[in-house]
This record gives sequence, C-alpha cells and structure tokens, in this order.
Amino acid sequence: MDKIFLNKMEFYGYHGLFEEEKKLGQRFFVDVELETSLKTAGKTDNMNDSIDYGKVYFIIKDIVEGKANNLIETVAEEIADALLNSFATLMACTVKVIKPDAPIPGHYESVAVQIYREREK
Repeated sequence: MDKIFLNKMEFYGYHGLFEEEKKLGQRFFVDVELETSLKTAGKTDNMNDSIDYGKVYFIIKDIVEGKANNLIETVAEEIADALLNSFATLMACTVKVIKPDAPIPGHYESVAVQIYREREK
C-alpha cells in the first residue's frame, strides 16, 4: 500500500488531566501516516485521485485545538476516526500525538501515543 505522511504538525490545545493544562494549554505535535493507493493520482496528476493534505491538516487542527480531552489517547482516536470517515480511499492510518511539555517531573523529550486504525470491512 502507498503512503502519505504529514509530520510534526504543531498545534496548541488544552488536553490533560490537570486543571492547569485545561486552563493554560500547551503544544502538541501530530504525525500521521495515511495508507491509500496513489497509482491513479500518479498517472493523472489530479488531486481528486489522491488525499488532499490541506484537508487532512485542518481536520487534525480542529480536533487538537478543539474541545479538551483528558487523554492524548482520545485525541488520537478522534483524529483516526475523522480521517477514515472523511476520505473514502483511505484504507488505514497511523496517528501519533506527541505532548512535549507533559507535567511529569524529570528530564525527557516528550510523551506520545501512537495508534493504527484500519477501515472496517
């Protein structure tokens, strides 16, 4: 299967268990890997035969910058569901939500969750 990647998209959201996270917000990064056939698009050079990256970006933006969730696991599920429901040619997707400033004492680069979801047959 062919793949489209959108990497390290940065958003500002209000997800987290603590009231401070919901009040102050923080940065989130999202990576997605979209599984689809790109053969027709490669031959026709027509966006209608592919998946519009701009639409993907704004679907993700609306979710991450929208309503607050307690868990980034929920954010990832909402993104995967929205993408699979928005693009008929999308067969599967991998979604990674990265929280670089999680309120955990200690030194670390980030915390993240990654999920893989397929279109139900």
